[in-house]
Amino acid sequence: MINHSYKLLVVDIDGTLVGKDGNILPKDREALAQACDSGIKVSLSTGRAAQACLSLINQLALDSYHTFFEGALVSNPVNNEEVYVQPLSKAVVKQAVEFAHLNDINIDLYSTTHYFVERETWSSKVHRDFFDLKPIFVDFNNSWIWKQERIIKLGLVATSPQEVDKVTNFYLRFKSSFHFSWVRTPAYPSVDFINVVAPGVSKGKALKALASHLGIPLTEVIAIGDGTNDIPLLSLAGLGIAMGNAPAEIKTAADYITLDIERGGVAAAIKKFLL
Repeated sequence: MINHSYKLLVVDIDGTLVGKDGNILPKDREALAQACDSGIKVSLSTGRAAQACLSLINQLALDSYHTFFEGALVSNPVNNEEVYVQPLSKAVVKQAVEFAHLNDINIDLYSTTHYFVERETWSSKVHRDFFDLKPIFVDFNNSWIWKQERIIKLGLVATSPQEVDKVTNFYLRFKSSFHFSWVRTPAYPSVDFINVVAPGVSKGKALKALASHLGIPLTEVIAIGDGTNDIPLLSLAGLGIAMGNAPAEIKTAADYITLDIERGGVAAAIKKFLL
């Protein structure tokens, strides 16, 4: 018997839906399809760029709105329809780029549709090969990028203690100007991916905008996640579900703990609460 008390399912990607091999388990894919067939709206919520999610969205046949860039953008990337967006201040981004240049820090810039880098790095290679995000090489001192592009996120990556120190210096300089989120993906468990977005941005605020747009009360939302950036999401949803592989603080913030990602935690949660 189908449970109709929930109308929207919001699912994190890395560590929740996508494991260390970069794939979705067949049982999770099938459960999401069944939820869609039953009339439940399924929406992804991630720190990834929109373009880095297109293959997953197509694979899951999801024709709806999704949350990207830690909550800085809620849109339907298929037709570029925006529901909510919080871009970065161009003036502050310029200051960040100048600081990065002076301190030998590699920094990536993201618009709603493009991924900009200045040189080939470990980060640009991984974003190309794993996240399916093609970098555009640009001199960040070039004025056209500031005139033509709306920057939504800055990206930093720390793969070594030396890079951790550099990122920490960047954080200390700009902690009052940006919102920082340290995330990891199962495919690269020892690497810190630092998402830098506008102050006040969160997956929770994005959920409010999405639910309001869809006309669905938050009490009728289920959210599933595994990272610290998912806490605002799980806390606001009518039912917040933590993955079995999530750290203790995420589990504490959740209403229910499902199986870990390797055992199909998303499918188990969907079968328990939606199908």
